[in-house]
Amino acid sequence: MLTDLSPLIAATAHWLTAAFPPYGGALASARCEAQARQAVTVAAWLRYPTALDAGLVALVGPGGAARLDRITGADADDGTREADTAWRTWVDEVVASWAAALLADPDLAGRAMEALAEGEHTKTAPVEFRRLLTPDEDDRRAAALLRHPDLLASVAELHHARLLDRLAPGRAVTA
Repeated sequence: MLTDLSPLIAATAHWLTAAFPPYGGALASARCEAQARQAVTVAAWLRYPTALDAGLVALVGPGGAARLDRITGADADDGTREADTAWRTWVDEVVASWAAALLADPDLAGRAMEALAEGEHTKTAPVEFRRLLTPDEDDRRAAALLRHPDLLASVAELHHARLLDRLAPGRAVTA
């Protein structure tokens, strides 16, 4: 069974950086992408904590970006949409919402990392999400839109209650 979440993580991080673009040049773009990818990775690992969960989402698909596009106004068709739809099917709305919440709230991101300590994903190799947890000033500047709580609110609030439930003290990270 396929247990690789990388297509979901890549598509969801790409959606976040397209919806909340970086400020600056190529280096800023790379910094913004790294922050989005780290937040999405943490969110995906929380949402799909076991190999079975990851395999199931790979089998049935995560749902796509249609609702997120409507919420953020990215659903306007400028004539390029048809060629730009394949990757959007791998965007996971819940993961994008959770990642937005983590990017907007450093304390919540810290709690998420604590919750991951007991999960399957962190057992095989040490993980560090410095750009998510302790971004430097250049990271913050590059991802000013991506980390702005007011701008992220419409996405972050979609599934915020479920994230808080997942991070509740004493709750095991299980399927």
